[in-house]
Amino acid sequence: MAFWFQYSVGPSIVHESGWVWKTYRAIPGTGKLVYRAWTKGCDSYEGDLLSQCAGNAGVYRSMFLTTLFFILAAIASNVQPSLNREAWPAKYAVFFFSLLICVFVPNAPLFTGFYLWFARIGATVALVLQQVILIDIAYNWNDDWVDMANDADRISYGSGSGWLKAIVGTCVFMYSGAIVGISFLYHYFDGCPENIWIITLTLLGIIAMTAVQLSGSEGSLLTSGIISLYAVYLCFSTVSKNPNGQCNPRLGHNDVVGIVMGLTLTAISLAWTGWAWSAEQRLSVDNIQSTKAMSPSSSTNNTTSSVNLDVPFLNSEAQPTQGIVMEQTTGTNTHISPDLWKLNVIMALTACFVAMILTGWGTVQELNENQNAANPTVGRVNMAMIGVSQWTAILLYMWTLLAPRLFPDRDFS
Repeated sequence: MAFWFQYSVGPSIVHESGWVWKTYRAIPGTGKLVYRAWTKGCDSYEGDLLSQCAGNAGVYRSMFLTTLFFILAAIASNVQPSLNREAWPAKYAVFFFSLLICVFVPNAPLFTGFYLWFARIGATVALVLQQVILIDIAYNWNDDWVDMANDADRISYGSGSGWLKAIVGTCVFMYSGAIVGISFLYHYFDGCPENIWIITLTLLGIIAMTAVQLSGSEGSLLTSGIISLYAVYLCFSTVSKNPNGQCNPRLGHNDVVGIVMGLTLTAISLAWTGWAWSAEQRLSVDNIQSTKAMSPSSSTNNTTSSVNLDVPFLNSEAQPTQGIVMEQTTGTNTHISPDLWKLNVIMALTACFVAMILTGWGTVQELNENQNAANPTVGRVNMAMIGVSQWTAILLYMWTLLAPRLFPDRDFS
């Protein structure tokens, strides 16, 4: 939906072409209203830049409604958790009609003003949450493969070496990718001291957290490799927002690589969050299933004289129950977690992150005569926000390694 608003709806309205514009113009009195709404805040642009500005506004519209939807869902599910599962046809209908109505709402100040900055802050928080999710994925990934190696060794000693070799191979791949990425950044994003500092600090952060991990028994090299590769990705996202054209070859171009990488990580994070959340509900103590043996002697009267096994049963329903059945320990199968609102908050922050990924963190790639960004302040603010997220991620992972050593009497599992 956001792609459609960005590359079809927005440009077609400001250039007064396409079936979307023709549909709204066919309604008496709405053509000029829609045109003014989408060109407000984009008046200073022409041609492709006008299309880009209107496309970004289209992303803000759809993602604003998505963010608002999940915020309201979080509030509702916090008050009454069952509301999260109810009235979904009505929810879809309200969301659809809201999309139709938001076309008439001007870009500024709601979308290109308030929501743009709200989404930037939400995307920064989402990056930190994404890091937490990736740390969880990395730890579980390593533990699962080690468990598979141990299980294979119990069956046949030495047969589990394949899983251990796979762990080592994955570590080599992750660290090789991080080294290649750092080399790529040094080569293509040099020319100004701020980029060199950012890349060098990223390299030092990778070395530091790997050294901390290898110096103790906490964590794993596989986890460190994944976090190192993620730190390089955030470093690329930071330097690619530099408004100085002399050290940013991506300036003025659509960041296809950044969009693909960001959406891929978002999809992985959401898939893991959904699976982990549902697995926690399936495997919780309240939903554990227990087995119960049934035999002819387990009837309520506990007498064997009431059943004569030598006489064949003519009625199949009258036969005594025998075998194993599954018994649900909880009183109801419709238990809903009271913490479901947290999942909706994560979805709202993810919507902010997607909005920033698709719009380059809210920038229009306009260049001046020196091939620098026409509005450098926006680029530097974006660099700062992504840089803070990167180092928050690195320090968070290092804390998971150091906390068990600093506080050995506490359980950090």
